Amino acid sequence: MRHLPIALASLCFGFVAPMAAVAASAQSCRQDSVELRGDWGSARFRVEIADDAAERSKGLMFREEMSSGAGMLFIYDRPQVASFWMRNTLIPLDMIFMNPAGEVTAIQRMAKPQDDTPLSGGANVLYVLEINGGLAERMGLDVGSQMRHPAIAPDLAAWRCDADAEE
Repeated sequence: MRHLPIALASLCFGFVAPMAAVAASAQSCRQDSVELRGDWGSARFRVEIADDAAERSKGLMFREEMSSGAGMLFIYDRPQVASFWMRNTLIPLDMIFMNPAGEVTAIQRMAKPQDDTPLSGGANVLYVLEINGGLAERMGLDVGSQMRHPAIAPDLAAWRCDADAEE
């Protein structure tokens, strides 16, 4: 797994000052971060990437804590029906399922630690972002929100890497 440092990232909830927006735009589309936006505002998370079967199987298992500005981005080779469970996962998580365009299609909120119940994100899932449980609701993150990350093909992206953060 690419072990990226998990650091507290700043969350921007729609009331970003102009200078902060310029700084965020300059840092856009890094492998170690994702940006999310919607009617609720915007946010940035530092992420670890899980882009092969072994990394996706392990995910965030055995972690005792995670910074509120951190997460894990699961990237699949092709769109599919995606389902997760919480076996050996010690912290509650929100799972944000996205299609090939980076649009949020489903959210599983407050997944219960150590639970083997499958949590489905539905079909046509290419990306899944896991963040601390309860954070998606506190932010107001909802279906239809968009993610920006370099893994999203520019010709499919709902929010392209070369687009300004405030478009």
